Amino acid sequence: MNILIVDDEKELADFLRSSFEGEGFSVDVAYDGVTGLEYAIKNKYDIIILDNILPKKEGKQVCREIRKEGNHVPIIMLSVNSEIDTKVELLNMGADDYISKPFSFEELLARIRAVTRRPEKIESKLYRLGDLVLDDTNKTVKCKSKNVYLTCKEFSILACLLKNKRSIISREKIMEYVWDENVDHFSNALESHIVNIRKKIKCGGKKCHIQSVTGRGYRIGVEE
Repeated sequence: MNILIVDDEKELADFLRSSFEGEGFSVDVAYDGVTGLEYAIKNKYDIIILDNILPKKEGKQVCREIRKEGNHVPIIMLSVNSEIDTKVELLNMGADDYISKPFSFEELLARIRAVTRRPEKIESKLYRLGDLVLDDTNKTVKCKSKNVYLTCKEFSILACLLKNKRSIISREKIMEYVWDENVDHFSNALESHIVNIRKKIKCGGKKCHIQSVTGRGYRIGVEE
């Protein structure tokens, strides 16, 4: 695990460095906010331990700027101020956790283990065509910003087509994507679902159209 410690209390920072290295971690240390921010942007860390009161740039500013870079590395803030308003402010700046000084190394280590067990931020996978938007992470479909209700099979069929938009996808490939390799290719289930999808995605504006290509399969595009 790679750790960045940003703290101007040299004795504490050096103690944390040696303690973490004793746990087998790789550690970088910065003693001011500007240097800490440079390290955080330039290098990849699994966790950042960030003091709030720092020379050159405050810890909360460093935290905010790390988040502005789109970096979701877990950040644990350190502060001598244990008031709830301070904690709320730091969490709102993008910190994952907060620990008041003084603290024990064992407590900090436990906080790190808890924070790094959390799942990383999941970015939605969006597929767009015309006025149609399919969110493959949240399993939603919208047409002109209005929700479109699809069954699970209908959603999977539409997702398969949108992921390969404007390309012809064979009937067999779609069926194996939606069902499995043992699907009955002579079933007309796919055709029935596509009829329903066509009805549901006719929402005006730039209409998406699922075209049947004789002997080859299906493709989705925008109607001219």
